[in-house]
Amino acid sequence: MALTLEIVTPDARVYSDTIDTVVIPTAEGEVGILPGHIPLITQVEHGELRVTKGTETLFLAVGGGFAEVEGDRICVLAEHAITEEKIDEKAVEEAMKRAEKELDEAKNLDPQAYEHLQNLVRYSGVQLAVKRRRR
Repeated sequence: MALTLEIVTPDARVYSDTIDTVVIPTAEGEVGILPGHIPLITQVEHGELRVTKGTETLFLAVGGGFAEVEGDRICVLAEHAITEEKIDEKAVEEAMKRAEKELDEAKNLDPQAYEHLQNLVRYSGVQLAVKRRRR
């Protein structure tokens, strides 16, 4: 029995396919979803999402959001998500450095802007970890 996985961000549908399993980074730790899983709604944390289909494993970097499991359908609504092959390592490194510099120089930054920069640094770190995992 197969699962249907859809990963959506505010900008695009990042992934949609029939799969065998998925491991989602959540606030409680990694959650593995197999066919027949109980219904679930959980908070998605910054981390590596792993999709297995046949003998292939696909890695995605995700950041924030929620996941819902209902029957054999999984929907991940993420703030950010990108597949491993679409990660531009150099661009991510540069964005991470800029955000870290802004955080270091922040004196009177409002809390929302500060949290946004922290999330950018975390998500950049996740992207780099996913991209560099095979080295």
